[in-house]
Amino acid sequence: MKILVCISNVPDTTTKITFTDNNTQFNTAGVQFILNPYDEIALSRAVELAEGGKGTVTVINVGEVSTEPTIRKALAVGADEAVRINAKPHDAYFVAYQIAEYAKDKAFDMILTGRESIDYNGAKVAGMIGELLDIPSVSIIKKLDVDGTTATVDREIESGKEVITIPFPFVAGTAEGVAEWKIPNMRGIMSARTKPLTVVEPKEVKTLSEILSFETPAPRGQVKLVPADDAAKLIDLLHNEARVF
Repeated sequence: MKILVCISNVPDTTTKITFTDNNTQFNTAGVQFILNPYDEIALSRAVELAEGGKGTVTVINVGEVSTEPTIRKALAVGADEAVRINAKPHDAYFVAYQIAEYAKDKAFDMILTGRESIDYNGAKVAGMIGELLDIPSVSIIKKLDVDGTTATVDREIESGKEVITIPFPFVAGTAEGVAEWKIPNMRGIMSARTKPLTVVEPKEVKTLSEILSFETPAPRGQVKLVPADDAAKLIDLLHNEARVF
């Protein structure tokens, strides 16, 4: 079983976000980057499925050389090898296209992604990869089991759960519940230094979208304290100022 796991290099959630060049560029100065948590769930499940010689796990990232520490962490978690597409990820289509181009002749049985990256929260890449490779794709899954050449996945839907069987090959976007995050041990960290990391130049692809500018959320207002016995005042503030009802 050959598994490809797509990973993103994202800012830590505690990072203070700022922009440069008239709010058109994300300011990376002083930012701590991490392995996207949803991708880490996908990676953890892939490692579990491949344990005991049942398969191999390859991680792939579309990014510049600065993403390699994150890739090495994925290798420390348990991936067998890594691929870096040497390009700045312009948008979801660009990323999906590069991954699909790499994967199209590699005979992967499954391609796993996180449900979304925690920076742009687009949740587009998994579906795009499936479309580009003309194979089934399913998101957002909460459970993934494999029996032979068929996978069974659980999806949460409105008012219930959906259980789907999918033949290999397929693409799936994973969410919480699929696996627990794995903490690299010392052996994994040491072995990650020598595991193969292949750098591939990107394929040319038409740019379909462009970010014109970024905006930060409006600052939070001051807290207003209302006496416990003044329910009318609280209702007035919620209705006319907060506008929650």
